[in-house]
Amino acid sequence: MQLAYSTNAFTRFDLPESLRQIASLGFAGAEILCDRPHWFPGQVDRGALDEVKAILNETGLGVSNLNANTANGYYSPSPPENVFEPALTNPDEKLRRWRENYTIEAVRLARGVGAQCVSVTSGRPTSACEPERSIAYFVESLVRICGVAADYGVRIGIEYEPGLLVERASEALDVIRAVGSPVLGVNLDIGHSFLDGEPVEETVSALEGRIWNVHVEDIKDRKHFHRVPGDGELPFQRYLHALRGIGYGGFITVELYSYPDKPVEAGSRALAYLTALLGENP
Repeated sequence: MQLAYSTNAFTRFDLPESLRQIASLGFAGAEILCDRPHWFPGQVDRGALDEVKAILNETGLGVSNLNANTANGYYSPSPPENVFEPALTNPDEKLRRWRENYTIEAVRLARGVGAQCVSVTSGRPTSACEPERSIAYFVESLVRICGVAADYGVRIGIEYEPGLLVERASEALDVIRAVGSPVLGVNLDIGHSFLDGEPVEETVSALEGRIWNVHVEDIKDRKHFHRVPGDGELPFQRYLHALRGIGYGGFITVELYSYPDKPVEAGSRALAYLTALLGENP
């Protein structure tokens, strides 16, 4: 397993500078935020793509994931907190199709930089639509997205999260079975799983063969705030041991969007802590 760092910690920097900072810290990979101020799918020209490819070649960084979980740049001004809209579960077909196309553009960008996966979320439940109907919309959207992703050799990872329509591993697996595509799996955020109270070993085992990327952050006092690994209560050793047990060899991606004022310091501490843990879990 190799360590990556998400550019969503660097929202006060442009994408090229974010990637250079991540490389200088010593991470093996970077996750690219597919939202403003970095890559907004559908609005990335060839020059911007070539610049990123050149930086990746220059630094040796891999790309762990393209994070298309949010589309805050759809709004002007962007909301101060993630709203996950327009969602792939939105009852408004026009908005749902917009998000499908947005995600498909992220898939094309992933292919362009050699990323193996793109992460998505279900969005939040809404009073305007029964959860069962929203899930049906999600499945329908994912069938279309996964069809394109398969053609491009890219995987799609559902990131489940407390408070979203799909908020636990069992629900993500239900969607995966309903879609029926080999390219659909999960972007496993172990902080989210911990907040959901999911048993570590059983959850990782249940997701075996469908984990495309792993997000890590620490959690304290059962509050959903992404802390630097080592600053909370998350049992990292158990998660790493369980991931080793199922043969997971992908990226462990640090996600610290909660530290926009000090992404370098937060990333440096995270890298040191996780590198030591990985050394203890060879």
